[in-house]
Amino acid sequence: MSDKIAPSGPESRSSLIRSTGIISFFTLLSRISGFIRDMIIAQAFGAGMGADAFFVAQKLPNFLRRLFAEGAFSTAFVPVFADHLAQNDPEGTRNAVRAVFTYLFLVLLLVVGVGEVIMPGIVFVAAPGFIDEPEKFDLAVLLSRVTFPYILFISLAALAAGILNSHRRFAVPASMPILLNLSMITGATLLAGMTDPPTLGLAIGLLVGGCMQLAFQFPSLAKLGLMFRFRWDPRHPSIRRILGLMGPSLLGVSVAQINLLLDLFLASWLPEGSISYLYYADRLLEFPLGLIGVALATAILPTLSARAARGDHAGFQDDLTMALRVIIFLTLPATVGLIVLREPVLALLFERGAFAPATTHLTANALLAYSVGLIALSTVKVTAPAFYAMQDTRTPVRIAIICLAANMIMNIALMFPLQHVGLALATSLGGFLNATLLLRALRRKTGFAIHRDLWMTLIKGAIASGIMGGFLLYARDGWWPQAHTGLAQAVTLAAILTGGMLLYIGAALALGMRETGFLKRIVARKRGG
Repeated sequence: MSDKIAPSGPESRSSLIRSTGIISFFTLLSRISGFIRDMIIAQAFGAGMGADAFFVAQKLPNFLRRLFAEGAFSTAFVPVFADHLAQNDPEGTRNAVRAVFTYLFLVLLLVVGVGEVIMPGIVFVAAPGFIDEPEKFDLAVLLSRVTFPYILFISLAALAAGILNSHRRFAVPASMPILLNLSMITGATLLAGMTDPPTLGLAIGLLVGGCMQLAFQFPSLAKLGLMFRFRWDPRHPSIRRILGLMGPSLLGVSVAQINLLLDLFLASWLPEGSISYLYYADRLLEFPLGLIGVALATAILPTLSARAARGDHAGFQDDLTMALRVIIFLTLPATVGLIVLREPVLALLFERGAFAPATTHLTANALLAYSVGLIALSTVKVTAPAFYAMQDTRTPVRIAIICLAANMIMNIALMFPLQHVGLALATSLGGFLNATLLLRALRRKTGFAIHRDLWMTLIKGAIASGIMGGFLLYARDGWWPQAHTGLAQAVTLAAILTGGMLLYIGAALALGMRETGFLKRIVARKRGG
């Protein structure tokens, strides 16, 4: 087993760009399959009672997944695991993995068992607005009981992904969501016709998808000699260190997830369909956020952890600066594209069957509010791992608590005049507050500063995005109304997007944006690969 510390200088930056490209590629495939899944769900269930109940049932295991797996546990595990790799002790690494796996498995088994018993109470807390509609409440409880064991499988899958990512093997973990989407598509099409209610088939598809995501990583773990095995060693030093880091990190991640549950809580009191409008809008936002912010965050955490372990402060700051430049370069045009083309994109993807034009318009309003915060939310995805890499989980927690309080106030203040759009706007404003506080804390802790290169990227990116936005407005108003069939709409939207992208890249080159070099290197590697 080869356990290497991340290289320094240009080689490290090149490796980070390559890793981000791999993750982004598989994230693109997963997002495309996810859109196909959502198109099928939208056509079959629209934004009615069944859809609202399923989205509540899906939120609950996803809350715990992000809490235990992709959130607090993952951010605590990767830096600890990086230390094991730095010591070049294969046997000690295997023992640590098995001890952590056993402990996590037993904790999750207990959580699932308790959750199944008290599920009516959980649904009541998550969506109290359902209590006035007994049929809707009972359906949400049924679906939640089916989907809840998903937390066990997806959390173990996240543990496996953390191990593979620490070895710079990003392809397999990044491709896992594709399996989930395929399973849910099967549930929404084949199983829905054989179950009563039909959304039960969708819930079963979610559960099976979690099992597949875990099993798919087993061959890669076996090649590393780190296949999961039971080893009861609750006093293992790695478990104690992870639990020590998880304490404040768990609070911080739970604050972020509480924000999401608060949106669900408040939306349950709004007119029927509000939860679904927010879900579909969030799905569109997650496309660029996953390709850019999440991909960079996944790639950079092992690199920053390795740099922190060896005390390479200059390399740490260089890699973080480069990541932020990429964030700005890519999210600015994505934001403009989402804002200008939100209704055409939603209409093309979802407007059929039970998903009516009025639903498209209401969802587009939420997407507009979400899109405003894309650059801030992507920045948070990258800056928070910088603290986790330094094994500082307290600072992000303190900031998260401040943002939670602010988000609560903004949610309540904005939901009355703007309804579901107010909840989406509060999320975006909270993202800007979070990003600002994280960057300020990084400056105090490490001396990290937003240098001239970052400001120039922001200014030039804004100019290039403005030029692109003018073209998108002209093309949307002139070309889109002429497309009356699904094929014509797809061709027209593809032409508009392609023209906008080419115009942005051309403007970026004319303005001398050095970030275009990142794209050239990725394309050059693909040709040579």
